[in-house]
Amino acid sequence: MKNRFIFTCGDINGIGPEIVIKTLEVLKKKSTSKFYVLCPPSVFEHYYKLSKSKFQYEISENFNDADSVVTVIPLKDLKLNYGKPTKNSGKISFEAIKIAVKFVNEGSVEAIVTAPISKTAINMAGINFPGHTEMLAEWTSTNDFVMTFLSKKMKSALVTIHNPLKKVPGLITEKNLHSTFNVVLNSLRNDLNIDKPKVAVLGLNPHAGESGIIGTEEENIIKPSILSFQNNQFLSGPFSPDAFFANRRYKKFDLVIGMYHDQVLIPFKMLNFGGGVNYTAGLPIIRTSPDHGVAYDIAGRNLANPASFLEAVRYAGIIIKNRKRKAKNSG
Repeated sequence: MKNRFIFTCGDINGIGPEIVIKTLEVLKKKSTSKFYVLCPPSVFEHYYKLSKSKFQYEISENFNDADSVVTVIPLKDLKLNYGKPTKNSGKISFEAIKIAVKFVNEGSVEAIVTAPISKTAINMAGINFPGHTEMLAEWTSTNDFVMTFLSKKMKSALVTIHNPLKKVPGLITEKNLHSTFNVVLNSLRNDLNIDKPKVAVLGLNPHAGESGIIGTEEENIIKPSILSFQNNQFLSGPFSPDAFFANRRYKKFDLVIGMYHDQVLIPFKMLNFGGGVNYTAGLPIIRTSPDHGVAYDIAGRNLANPASFLEAVRYAGIIIKNRKRKAKNSG
């Protein structure tokens, strides 16, 4: 049975619509899946012509299941303003995500692949969310979720997400760590089909606290949380982040858990930029996205590379397959 994906346009003043259309041009040559796109029609048609695409598409509010045609579900038409966050671009990107979640909850589609949004534009529209992850968690009533990054070279996850660094230590608690461990292990098993995962946990402080000399979080919180976790046989750490990555120890693990955003995103993007995937683990729905931003600097110039978006679709397909297999086996 073919898979059904829905793509959001992201911020229309960035590269979102362009990478969506370039992805569809590649996929329609070899995929039997059904693709829906949430986008203003004039924006879609503009980038379709700009990229000289040739796949068949229709603009319709109805769910046509014909896999030979891409269905563009129309959003409000807006004027493009290349390379600039605007109130309107923030509003339309937000609406696309909200509608996509509605469709996947209804069962019309099986996975969402989101194009990049601008937090600046979202805020200009008066919307108080720091990013996709937090939106999706609220709309699916999910309390335990983890921002995860997927690639062939390294997989990683975050205990804290879009938090100022000065607030991070206060968020490193046994409760938050146990929640992260649980979501990550379940996702590795159910979504990626890794039955006995090996997970590395990084420390918070330089040299992982140097036995409490530099910082106490490792000795007082992180180590005890690993030891008290029910399935701690799958966890190792806490490791000193600089030595861990310098020695390429990530190659020995299925996933690396970092305490804060840049701790794992810097090495992850150095290894995978343009090919990594952002995945929200712990949600009842499947959502992936590319690992890069709106790239305002090249918007409208037909220079955007769709590789990361293509990988996001590929991983969404893998997760659909594994969840169906798991549901069948448990049923």
